[in-house]
Amino acid sequence: MSLLNHTHDPAVRSWVQSANAAGSDFPIQNLPFCVFRRRGSGAAFRGGVAIGDQIIDLAQLGAAGALQGLAAEAALAGAGASLNPLMALGPAAWQALRHGLFDLLKADAADVAGTAVDALRGCLVAQAQVEYTVPAQIGDYTDFYTSVHHATNIGKLFRPDNPLMPNYKWVPIGYHGRASSIGISGQAFPRPKGQLKAPDAEAPVLAPSKRMDIELELGIFIGQGNEQGSPIGIEDAENHVFGICLLNDWSARDIQAWEYQPLGPFLSKNFASTVSPWIVTLEALAPYRVPFTRPEGDPQPLPYLDSAANRQGGSFDIQLQVGLLTDQMRAAGQSDAQLCRTSYRHAYWTVAQMVTHHTVNGCNLQPGDLFGSGTLSGPTLDQAGALIELTSGGKHPIALPNGESRTFLEDGDAVVLRGWCEQAGAARIGFGECWGQVLPART
Repeated sequence: MSLLNHTHDPAVRSWVQSANAAGSDFPIQNLPFCVFRRRGSGAAFRGGVAIGDQIIDLAQLGAAGALQGLAAEAALAGAGASLNPLMALGPAAWQALRHGLFDLLKADAADVAGTAVDALRGCLVAQAQVEYTVPAQIGDYTDFYTSVHHATNIGKLFRPDNPLMPNYKWVPIGYHGRASSIGISGQAFPRPKGQLKAPDAEAPVLAPSKRMDIELELGIFIGQGNEQGSPIGIEDAENHVFGICLLNDWSARDIQAWEYQPLGPFLSKNFASTVSPWIVTLEALAPYRVPFTRPEGDPQPLPYLDSAANRQGGSFDIQLQVGLLTDQMRAAGQSDAQLCRTSYRHAYWTVAQMVTHHTVNGCNLQPGDLFGSGTLSGPTLDQAGALIELTSGGKHPIALPNGESRTFLEDGDAVVLRGWCEQAGAARIGFGECWGQVLPART
């Protein structure tokens, strides 16, 4: 059954002219969610929806009465300082709100619903005038490891004789991370300290990380949860996903190398993770679904991780890019330099499989929980989503256009993630940007 509907028609234009501009991340076919307030106002944060270079203020929209029925209920639920209440309502409410806004934003909407459109016009706030916060209260954060290319590349560095563990192709690997240090795009944090041990040293020392890295990931926000002891089947898994954002799960590789045996990352990952402001719904991504396939000879998923729908369109062709801006580039007025570009279609496990496996033991998810996809490296080196891969563990520095080079991040370096979907016959769907900066370690 097709997941496409009238909101995916690429020919539809909006009366918000900036939404019709070529290359816009936020056309009428997207309508992603955020939490924002006017910059410097000190006002309470509130939920919003992007259209072009504007944001629809859901709190103001709910008070204006421009929407009716379930769409109005959803707008009110999304009006507060976090999107958790809206996430908890489920896919019928999310769709009702998105469709209600779509119908009011169409170029000819004023001819049909003039009063409601006039009310909506009064709820627009320019994105240039706002600041954002993390869009949900994140109760739990689980970081997965869904790129077989990243897992293999890292394995070759840490375990040359056994790069890919035998369980990888059978089970979605993940660990529970720290939710309290997740910040919004623009996050700046001091270089983390931890125990470092050189290969030839007799004992570790406490020092700032010298091998600061990025991890190009997507964040998956959970909508409706499940009761403890009641697993979510794969056929129903995507009904529990509110949407997808960009995620940089910063990594201190030298701390990681010393601490990760036997239980996995700890201080090397829990100091900072950065998410983009915008959550793109799975409905908006429907034109960019692609089949989920495994290479010939690889084991097929166990039955609980398999379904016809997941095989037919469980993956998404989301283009991803990493840029680096150094202090020297910033001072010269230069833009960031591209480090890599890849696609989410290369992931070895799908969103539905992550949700299903996470709950198969009876674990209860809650609205606002966040999954990290894990570093999304593609099959070639220029598609690697981490510096440790791009530089072969620091052995081959990356040459930047201004003459600088990098193996790992230096103080002042800023990293920007970008994501978008684009193809002929479909509207471009963008994810905005996800910025973060490494500051000097605190003394």
